[in-house]
Amino acid sequence: MPELPEVEVLVRHLRPLLVGRTIRAVDVRRSRVVRPNEPGELSRALQGATFTGLDRRGKYLLFSLTSGRTGSPLVVLGHLGMTGRMYLLPADRALPKHAAVVLDLGPERFVFEDTRYFGRISLETAPAKALGPEPLLGDFTAAYLRAALRKSKQAVKVKLLDQKLVAGVGNIYASEALHRAGISPLAQSCRISTARAQRLWRAVRFVLRRAIQFGSTVPLEFRGTGDDRLFYYGRAKGSGAGYEEKLQVYDRGGLPCRRCGTPIRRIVQAGRSTFYCPSCQPRTSAESRLNACKAP
Repeated sequence: MPELPEVEVLVRHLRPLLVGRTIRAVDVRRSRVVRPNEPGELSRALQGATFTGLDRRGKYLLFSLTSGRTGSPLVVLGHLGMTGRMYLLPADRALPKHAAVVLDLGPERFVFEDTRYFGRISLETAPAKALGPEPLLGDFTAAYLRAALRKSKQAVKVKLLDQKLVAGVGNIYASEALHRAGISPLAQSCRISTARAQRLWRAVRFVLRRAIQFGSTVPLEFRGTGDDRLFYYGRAKGSGAGYEEKLQVYDRGGLPCRRCGTPIRRIVQAGRSTFYCPSCQPRTSAESRLNACKAP
């Protein structure tokens, strides 16, 4: 599933292409992706609306528009789900099989394509409002992270996936941040010291910023034509040798740690794969005492 860096790169790609464009028609081809709205409800709201901006909140895209009927501001929430793609397609090109929502912009069409239909295009923005702080903004501090972790008995890797703790961090970058901070994914959240929480805070921000910077340089094909992949899986097809894999542990089970050479381990936590180096990320004695916390 795309995480914060992938969504941020997509937002930066789409914003200049959409701002100022007016929606001439709306074609909802898969009603499940517009829930809780009905297809007709979304169509009536977007018909004649003009894009005025595009921002990101966690893993969500927030499309700002001006209503064509009332002139009032309108926000549409987008989520890529597991397999979603959003891009502009020339009007004379055939639509892909899994096009879920199509917006007629005149010479081009905005296409939301989703093979599994877990994504969303909706007028309901409540999910974005329920998120925790943005990890790259000022309200996500080391002190905040430490205080939040102290309230949880969960393993720290699992807790990092809680979008109410911090918005946009997912399975890939949680593993990467913990490796950079030298913290075991099995460590109990409430037993992580202030110093280690500080390292983790720095690591989260570092890996996200680096991924955004790297993703902004990869010549991705957002339409999904060909064998390209999202940039967290390495380099796009046809890109130069400089676009090498940047991940340190994720999806590298059994391979040597880039730092110490110890084989990377893969475990399952809360139904998700976790990758870590047992040598670089040891648990302290305090972090190993699973019932030591007084957290609720």
